[in-house]
Amino acid sequence: MENKTDLRIWAKSLRKTLPLDAISAKIVRKIRQNPEFQQAKNVLLYSPSKYEINLLALLDEDKNFFLPKVNGKELLICPFKKGDVLEISSFNIKEPCSNPVDPCCLDLAIVPALAADKNCFRLGYGGGFYDRFLAQNKVKTITPVARQLLIEKLPVELANLIAAGEVVDYGLNIFVKFLRLLT
Repeated sequence: MENKTDLRIWAKSLRKTLPLDAISAKIVRKIRQNPEFQQAKNVLLYSPSKYEINLLALLDEDKNFFLPKVNGKELLICPFKKGDVLEISSFNIKEPCSNPVDPCCLDLAIVPALAADKNCFRLGYGGGFYDRFLAQNKVKTITPVARQLLIEKLPVELANLIAAGEVVDYGLNIFVKFLRLLT
């Protein structure tokens, strides 16, 4: 697979076969042990789709959590706590109803991905929302990825952003010291 379209099709298909509940639980435990997460007070999560790693168990932690909301091409950051109402977006993603806040408050962003490679590049869904957000907001990141969706090398284009903090699966940590935008 040499292009991102084929990789996205492959990743979406493979995810449907994975034991995501077990993988999610293991990744939640691993994130809870992560020093960056332990020190963070303000954390961006995401509301998982049916076949994504579900990290909402982290909402039990004593932190301020935020969820993204899409507005045009922009990713807004909205406060969220367990029990808050979510609405279905035009992308069929559950989004918060709360008003957005300044993203500079974030200490850590947990960024979803379809797949990632050993150089910590993430394969997103193709909209570029997180790439644009991370290019404008220098925040440490964790990208949860199932071991089966870690590949040797993703095709990288100029607009790709490296996953800044680490890619976490339930058996591997890959650390990156800083955020790099390829130009």
